[in-house]
Amino acid sequence: MHVIDRFLKYVSYDTQSDENSSTVPTTEKQKVLGSALAAELAQMGLQNAHMTEQGYVYAWLPATPGCEGIPCMGLIAHMDTSPDAPGGGVQARIVRYEGGDIVLNQEKGIVMRASEFESLEKYVGKDLIVTDGTTLLGADDKAGVAEIVSAMEYLTAHPEIPHGRIAVGFTPDEEVGAGADCFDIEGFGAAVAYTVDGGELGELEYENFNAAGAKVVVHGVNIHPGSAKNKMKNALLIGHEFVSLLPPAETPAHTEGYEGFYHLSNMAGDETRTELSYIIRDHDRPRFEDRKRTMERTAAYLNDKYGAGTVELELKDQYYNMREKIEPHMYLVLKARAAMEACGVTPLEVPIRGGTDGARLSYEGLPCPNLCTGGVNFHGVHEYIPTFALEKMVEVLVRLVTAEG
Repeated sequence: MHVIDRFLKYVSYDTQSDENSSTVPTTEKQKVLGSALAAELAQMGLQNAHMTEQGYVYAWLPATPGCEGIPCMGLIAHMDTSPDAPGGGVQARIVRYEGGDIVLNQEKGIVMRASEFESLEKYVGKDLIVTDGTTLLGADDKAGVAEIVSAMEYLTAHPEIPHGRIAVGFTPDEEVGAGADCFDIEGFGAAVAYTVDGGELGELEYENFNAAGAKVVVHGVNIHPGSAKNKMKNALLIGHEFVSLLPPAETPAHTEGYEGFYHLSNMAGDETRTELSYIIRDHDRPRFEDRKRTMERTAAYLNDKYGAGTVELELKDQYYNMREKIEPHMYLVLKARAAMEACGVTPLEVPIRGGTDGARLSYEGLPCPNLCTGGVNFHGVHEYIPTFALEKMVEVLVRLVTAEG
């Protein structure tokens, strides 16, 4: 099956994860795709292809004769899609981009405007896979899944290409920060690995954010507004005050590159109880720790002002910058760079303004830089991927895992 057809097939599965679920995986529907992938890999000839009870898919392609001594390399992608936009009923289609705006949905008036999405200008004359504007596409990370599976299919069809043992792993729940929670590194069997979970073609990443999540709960006192003077403690307004005390320019909309941020992702409640959800990000570990202390000082200030217990703050580290774990294995970056260049792709080494399963796995003993998928505008309804990027990444992966790669 061609990688484009494979990708279109995979995005038809609704695999959205759920950040409010405590099950593993967070949604059972992820296992529907997982089961199909395990069966596809087994039919392809990979060994021990299976899905675990937790929804992880593993398989491995044996080394070709004479390459048994090459350390096992792993390729990893995640099956789930982000909860940030609707993920079910994806209506993907291929359009030839000739410049200007793309009408995603004529009936609903949904348009991807070239003035808002400057990346489009690079793809004039190319075929793009887009949505109908009502859901995300799912290139994050079903493009990575399709590229890995297609690379394995190519290698099984070409046994003359020498390669060591290749381990394949597909995870659930990466988008809610839990993709590596139950990953069996020992059973996976790889000495090193790559996640295929990046953005535009050429991106090669071995730095990512340090990340934490914060939950702020504000407890108020509700009194009838007619008799509330000096008695009401409005949790909504105190929550708004919490937001206002954080640096207003240090949000995702005002930062780039290595700049960190505080991101308010959800706020809901009433006068009696209000909850705020934050994510905290910074590439620099000391600055990351400072950001968490700022959250703590803000909560303490409001408790001093409005009374003990008014504001509860729960901080939880999610992952750390993998750079310090990759630097002793920089040959992985050099190898990926060489594979891209051999396939006519210009490598672009950029810091990830996010995270991958590879960040957690690197800290747990599996060095794991991140490779691009070719997708653009992840986590939203304007997501798209050029068809040639899917094809080119299959070439890169095949080159990467071969003995001469």
